[in-house]
Amino acid sequence: MQNILKCVSACVCALVATPFAMAADAPYPSKVIRMILPFPPGGPTDILGRVVGQKLTESLGQPVVIDNRPGAGGNVGTDYASKQAPDGYTIALVSPALAISPSLYKKLGYDPLKDLAMVSLVAQIPNVLLIHPSVPAKTLKDFVQLARGNPGKLNFGSGGLGTGQHLAGEMLNVQTKIKLEHVPYKGSNQAMMGMIGGQIEMVVIGVPTAVQQVQAGRVRALAVLAAERAPVLPDVQTAKEAGFSGFEVLSWYGIAAPAGTPREIIARLNGDIARIMKSPESRERITGVGFDPAFSTPEQFTSFLQTEIARYANVVKSAGIQPE
Repeated sequence: MQNILKCVSACVCALVATPFAMAADAPYPSKVIRMILPFPPGGPTDILGRVVGQKLTESLGQPVVIDNRPGAGGNVGTDYASKQAPDGYTIALVSPALAISPSLYKKLGYDPLKDLAMVSLVAQIPNVLLIHPSVPAKTLKDFVQLARGNPGKLNFGSGGLGTGQHLAGEMLNVQTKIKLEHVPYKGSNQAMMGMIGGQIEMVVIGVPTAVQQVQAGRVRALAVLAAERAPVLPDVQTAKEAGFSGFEVLSWYGIAAPAGTPREIIARLNGDIARIMKSPESRERITGVGFDPAFSTPEQFTSFLQTEIARYANVVKSAGIQPE
């Protein structure tokens, strides 16, 4: 009788344990995936995240739900994502703030290279350097010479301290040894309006945002800060063509996961993103919201991030920007 009870007990335990074993062995993904967007709803990066999330939903066969967690220039959401379980069910859309923040904050709360695993780049936006039409400069060289002769008298605007646009202006200061004064606004669009209104002389902003203003003659485009000219601004030189090699500032976006996420899951996500970015329909949707589709291996993304962190750290140090 005792043996029979042991046998029954063992069978019951096995039956109870079976669902858990099956759940543990279920192929990835087997449930909802959260995509953390460290930006407010409604903006360009929010739109990009939702497009990528929808396409991943179709590709993975599981819902990818959007979780907006804005704040501190993207660091609130990114910090939150870095502290989630490394099981592939939390991913985040990251931006240049990931490379800039380590140099700007003494207590960031996370280490981009230690606490996150890069999955793939997904998009980028080339930036363009604009000036007010009243500024007597037709080329980037003209503008630099003008600034050199008037130290501290010309202003550039940005979407705020530590943004990519801010660091782009400081990069120009450092590389050319000029002194443009920084005027922070609450957003890059506000900085653009400030320049159109004559409050500042220069701004660096994404090409899609600049096109209409350039075509309307409200601003003058001096250089695209990318390796190639922008198709929508074919007559505007790159900074390199204008004589300023190395002055490239891209707004880039990628997918990251908490560090420790299994390599096979990273590989699965990377493969799905690659297929999405190669799809003509997906590329059309992403370009339709103002971004250039991109793709990379996890290793390429990690190497790129390391380079960006070092580059911005040099700018922050050379410009004398004090970490908060």
